[in-house]
Amino acid sequence: MCLATAGKILKIVDSNTAEVDFGGITSEIKIMLLDKLKTGDYVLVHAGFAINKLSKKDALDIISASKESGLI
Repeated sequence: MCLATAGKILKIVDSNTAEVDFGGITSEIKIMLLDKLKTGDYVLVHAGFAINKLSKKDALDIISASKESGLI
C-alpha cells in the first residue's frame, strides 16, 4: 500500500522536478502535474509525484500525524 504525504518545496530544480522536505527527510519529486509551484509551497506527494498543493496548516497536520505514527 502506498500513502501520500506532505512536504515543503525547498528548491525548484527544473520545470519537472523539485527538492522537497518531508519533515527532515529530503527527496526529489516530479512536479509536472501541478502549475505555478514555487519554493516554500507545500504539496501532497504520492509515488514521487506532487498531486495537490496544500495549505501550510494542512501540510503540518499531515507531517505531524506521520511522525506520531512512525511513518517518518
